[in-house]
Amino acid sequence: MNLLTFRATRLMALLALSLAVSACGLPRSGPNKTELYKSSVTEGGSAHFILVDSRVSKLAGGTPALGFSSSFKNAGRVGSDTINPGDELSITVFENVKDDPLLGNTGQRVSALESVQVDGEGFIFIPYAGKLQAAGQTPDGLRQLITSKLDAQTPDPQVTVQRVAGDGQTVSVAGSVGAQGIYPIERPTRTLSAMIARAGGVAIEPSVAVVRVTRGNQTGQVWMQDLFANPSLDIALRGGDQIVVERDQRAYTALGATGAQSLVPFESQSLSALESLAQVGGLSTTLADPTGVFILRSESASVANAIMGRDDLRGSQRMVYALDLTAPDGLFEARDFQVRDGDTIFVTEAPFSQWTKAVNAVTGTAGAADSLTSIGSSD
Repeated sequence: MNLLTFRATRLMALLALSLAVSACGLPRSGPNKTELYKSSVTEGGSAHFILVDSRVSKLAGGTPALGFSSSFKNAGRVGSDTINPGDELSITVFENVKDDPLLGNTGQRVSALESVQVDGEGFIFIPYAGKLQAAGQTPDGLRQLITSKLDAQTPDPQVTVQRVAGDGQTVSVAGSVGAQGIYPIERPTRTLSAMIARAGGVAIEPSVAVVRVTRGNQTGQVWMQDLFANPSLDIALRGGDQIVVERDQRAYTALGATGAQSLVPFESQSLSALESLAQVGGLSTTLADPTGVFILRSESASVANAIMGRDDLRGSQRMVYALDLTAPDGLFEARDFQVRDGDTIFVTEAPFSQWTKAVNAVTGTAGAADSLTSIGSSD
């Protein structure tokens, strides 16, 4: 047998062995396009396959809208001179009598009531004036009320009322801020952005920061970037508000022939399919099929009906959005299609990748066998 015939015979043997190895099932990152399409409803499966275009991107995309309800937005700022439950007041009464003052001892014309606490219901107690509603009033209004109550018992009393702004009106600031803690609502910190600044600002990237405010049984949240860009979102604070700054919790799963296979957090408010692929290192140059990029998602019936031009779908629908990056507008469509929280991005392997794996497996085995034969011959 001449050398040419020997090489041809060996090549044929390698090809046959490669086909046999390939048929045995080599390791791979997931189903190929043909296998994936078998899950389509047209093939008896449960998923709707949709080729992404500009219309689909518009209907299926969108960043979750965050914001505050009207009850948050319409709440006016706490006045710096408004008395609130929990405030401490300093009240002084000057009496125009020497021998028998109403509040002080004999010869004492000035009576100072230090640290008068406004109770949880907004009341204070003043001797001879009784229980008075203080919360909601200004110091001057409370002064007039106390004066009117004492006037009938001591001649022409002169009353002063002082309040330390912010005492009793506090908010809690927690999460990813410079200094977590309880802070009073004072004149410079009566709005959300000012209070966050008072707490040292955000300690994470503003692009992924979400600010949540809980007031009673209501909760609202806003993107940190939107808070600075839109003044209407910079709500006035109320005593007892709970402010939490946290990282955006949204994430997607990247699988298949990508640079990395993992659960990936969002790095911005909006994230396109192209950006999401870039986050995981792009497509594997040795394995990926750029015509087989899929986004798997559970879609609401309303969105699914709109995309498919139907009105009979009910309940959550399994949708598979298909992208062909080699198409004339493929990269633009991938740039425009918005990934959402919980999506799975799957990139199929190119058809030749299994053949390449099979050849590498066979040639690697053959090379090892040749090495062993060489070692045996040298002995």
